Amino acid sequence: MIAVLLVLPIGFLLWMTSVPGSSWTGPLPALDAAQVQSAARLREDVIAIASEPHNVAHPAALERAATHLEGRLRALGYPVLSQPFQARGRQVRNIEAVVEPAAANAETLVVGAHYDSYGESPGANDNGSGAAALLELARLLADLRGRAAIRVRFVLFVNEEPPFFKTEQMGSLVYARRLSRSGENVTGMLSLETLGYYSDAPGSQHYPFPLNLRYPDTGNFVAFAGTLSSRGFVRRTVGEFRMVAPFPSEGGAAPGFLQGIDWSDHWAFGQVGIPAAMVTDTAPFRYPYYHGVADTPDKLDYPRLSRVVHGLALLIRRRATH
Repeated sequence: MIAVLLVLPIGFLLWMTSVPGSSWTGPLPALDAAQVQSAARLREDVIAIASEPHNVAHPAALERAATHLEGRLRALGYPVLSQPFQARGRQVRNIEAVVEPAAANAETLVVGAHYDSYGESPGANDNGSGAAALLELARLLADLRGRAAIRVRFVLFVNEEPPFFKTEQMGSLVYARRLSRSGENVTGMLSLETLGYYSDAPGSQHYPFPLNLRYPDTGNFVAFAGTLSSRGFVRRTVGEFRMVAPFPSEGGAAPGFLQGIDWSDHWAFGQVGIPAAMVTDTAPFRYPYYHGVADTPDKLDYPRLSRVVHGLALLIRRRATH
């Protein structure tokens, strides 16, 4: 009986964290010219979006961030769609641009990132990095418009941070409910969340128990996480990333009550039954400036952020062309 009590939890942990393929090991290849250019654009966009606190408590700055994002998408040739709603007496909005497929009945993949910051934090990593990554993905995949095998909805969400997190005024929940009501065949959602900080120092990565028993203590990887209901989607996404991206990666699914597992916009899509995964540098367990006033653009590793973005672009392109 004691042996069974020991084996069952270990087996469950291994089942949760089992993902296809192998993480990249060894030196990273040199950045190519396109990745160098992406790194420069990512830096420029993070500076524009997240050099000051921007949320409902700082409405002028929130509007500046939204306007910048919309301008970037329009410059790429996307029609920009707006989803306005009221939050604490102010009008706020989600922002959307769509890679329309070759066939109108194609499946849909949502790629989202929130663009508001927490409290008095400028939010360079949380989540200027995710918002800038979304812009760069929209740039890298713009050539698929009108010929892709899937529809890709790029969405920038407002009001992810407290006091709106997991409330009726959380931007991603407002959006996910509307999309669910439309009847569109949405096969999954990727939430780009805090993607800009990496360290090669041993001991730079921390995880809550029992995940600390399974994952490395060096914070040089990107993680793919989801709740148990999205385990299949998480596994598929990690496997595809590892096929195309020479960058360290980890992944797994776990109950939502574990610290950090549902701390992003993928939670909202789970509420309407859409499989979803968070793509993240695991900021609460790695980034010393998380939710602080020192979360500024100079703290981020733009070359490695560029590598992750290009890996995600290859992953999405693979889905869109097969």
